[in-house]
Amino acid sequence: MPFLGQDWRSPGWSWIKTEDGWKRCESCSQELERENDQCNINHNVILNSEDEEIFDNEQHEYTSKKRKKDHFRNDTNTQSFYREKWIYVHKESTKERHGYCTLGEAFNRLDFSSAIQDIRRFNYVVKLLQLIAKSQLTSLSGVAQKNYFNILDKIVQKVLDDHQNPRLIKDLLQDLSSTLRILIRGVGKSVLVGNINIWICRLETILTWQQQLQNLQMTKVNSGLTLSDLPLHMLNNILYRFSDGWDIITLGQVTPTLYMLSEDRQLWKKLCQYHFAEKQFCRHLILSEKGHIEWKLMYFALQKYYPTKEQYGDTLHFCRHCSILFWKDYHLALLFKDSGHPCTAADPDSCFMPVSPQHFIDLFKF
Repeated sequence: MPFLGQDWRSPGWSWIKTEDGWKRCESCSQELERENDQCNINHNVILNSEDEEIFDNEQHEYTSKKRKKDHFRNDTNTQSFYREKWIYVHKESTKERHGYCTLGEAFNRLDFSSAIQDIRRFNYVVKLLQLIAKSQLTSLSGVAQKNYFNILDKIVQKVLDDHQNPRLIKDLLQDLSSTLRILIRGVGKSVLVGNINIWICRLETILTWQQQLQNLQMTKVNSGLTLSDLPLHMLNNILYRFSDGWDIITLGQVTPTLYMLSEDRQLWKKLCQYHFAEKQFCRHLILSEKGHIEWKLMYFALQKYYPTKEQYGDTLHFCRHCSILFWKDYHLALLFKDSGHPCTAADPDSCFMPVSPQHFIDLFKF
């Protein structure tokens, strides 16, 4: 199809396929008006006094319209998703394969869009997006950036609908907004793929998401069995199942009984012993006035110096024999002995290893 657009850098027109052939989509003006209504956040929130040179007050109206137009042309709702369950990770060219696999390519081709709908993989994908936001955002291609923000939009809408895991998404958006502010202020000094106006619109969208999550109200259940109806030993057992200290504190705010159980020293001792080694305890001992160890304070102190253990219901897997990164489908594995990718090893299961979010990032560092 011929390339049509206002200039050679534009993405061209939007086309739809009909029975009479391809026709150009004529709803651009309506979509642009909708974008203008949504992106009405005060720009003083985004840029501080040092950034006033980016937006001159006299040209504010013109710049705002231009940003909306650029953002429409690079609409993040345009999906470029693959539905692949596995990809071959190659870091150099061979006779059989030319080029190499990048982080952006892996992010595009692996089916993260469906993974966020699986409760076992949701936390894993969120942590991966957070690591990318902190250090690898500039390494993503333009298409990978669109997919990144499209998946992020689906995650936010999912949290707003089912009211689950809002704290994880708040932390992700906070890290992402901090990174974008640094990149926008240092434009020209760092590699930033895409127009500066597109990134500012993305930052505005993130601020909108943060406001929506801040105003999120949990629905109160007026009928049926609640936590208050459970016996103390069952409530205590629930608290001992948590591996995150913030989850314990949050649950302790529900009722006075749960608060009393959440302050148990033995509970925080077990949590510290799960995440940290005894040598680390000795370096950061915190004692009370009576000489007792403050395990709760120690947990949050140790968290600043050492990484905690990460728990995920399901992760990506890497086959050391085939150098393939894949999602493992446990249902197919049980029914048809399907490993999740075309493995040629005699014993495929012995070649598999789970891939943590940080390991996923490290796989594509050259």
